[in-house]
Amino acid sequence: MQIPIKEIADFIDGKIIGDENLIINSVARIDEAKSGELSFIYLPAYEKYQNTTNASALIVKPDLKKTRQDLTYIEVEFPDKAFFSLISNYFAPKFELSGIDKSASVSPLAKIGNNVAIGKNVVISDGCVIGDNTKIFHNSTLFENVEIGSDCIIFSNISIRENCRIGNRVIIHSGTVIGSDGFGYHKNESGQYVKIPQIGNVVIEDDVEIGSNVSIDRAAMGSTIIKKGTKLDNLIQIAHNVIIGENTAISAQSGISGSTKLGNNCILAGQVGVADHIEICDNVILMAQSGVSRNVNKPGFYFGTPIKEHRTALKIEAHIRNLPEYAEKIKNLVSELKNLKEKIENL
Repeated sequence: MQIPIKEIADFIDGKIIGDENLIINSVARIDEAKSGELSFIYLPAYEKYQNTTNASALIVKPDLKKTRQDLTYIEVEFPDKAFFSLISNYFAPKFELSGIDKSASVSPLAKIGNNVAIGKNVVISDGCVIGDNTKIFHNSTLFENVEIGSDCIIFSNISIRENCRIGNRVIIHSGTVIGSDGFGYHKNESGQYVKIPQIGNVVIEDDVEIGSNVSIDRAAMGSTIIKKGTKLDNLIQIAHNVIIGENTAISAQSGISGSTKLGNNCILAGQVGVADHIEICDNVILMAQSGVSRNVNKPGFYFGTPIKEHRTALKIEAHIRNLPEYAEKIKNLVSELKNLKEKIENL
């Protein structure tokens, strides 16, 4: 692919400083870019790469001090957003899947919208409803009475269990299971675990993206709900009857236990664990490997297990690191007190 730098600048509404005749053939990370490639700087921590990068052009903020004459710069207010929009328009893969593959098994009782693409070995059972412009890749299974909205992409090896509802413009990546049975059991008189039927479903609202190998359990009764605009990373477990608010982002290897309610505009970093029946308010950020065992009623940053407000947690961590020194000081103080006591007794 060859794109004139002027076309790129026009697309992102930027100002060119340098060679206006430059041709760009790809994009790359600033520390890995080669000649002919475009990268960007949006954080001060990456400014150091300006002097060493092999990129031919950089998207930067207008106030960045430009140190190289051999680089072409495009000035924009938000370099990261401009760069990502450029990737989406020029470099993101275009999925050409169209029609229904002859290996797919589609029930005549399923309702399929316009311009829907269904790949190899997909199984769609009775009562499924699929909206317009949806692409479903090979080896996926849609069970009875599933409803999928318009403009969705369902990648390979995905199971969407019976009665689940998928909104519009949803992307689900390979290996994910939507609507597996919730982890519900009770012990009988003999101490054996008896399965509690999970008769609810999962509702995925509009504009949600779900990574690979995510498990979202159906509700015991009612619905497990992922609200609109939320983004889930890979390898996440969401238990039965969980409700995740709008525009929330959850990173890999996090787990949310049953009947927990997570608010809008929250962020869960990697390996966060949340206990059952917890309520977390809007605008909460949980740092990596935090453990949540109580309700969170105040927006802000939290860290640790059990979680504490971020500043408090950092102070505690600092004291923990200093425990050997504290122990030595206490030992010396005890020794000094003992000597002092002996002196006083001998007076």
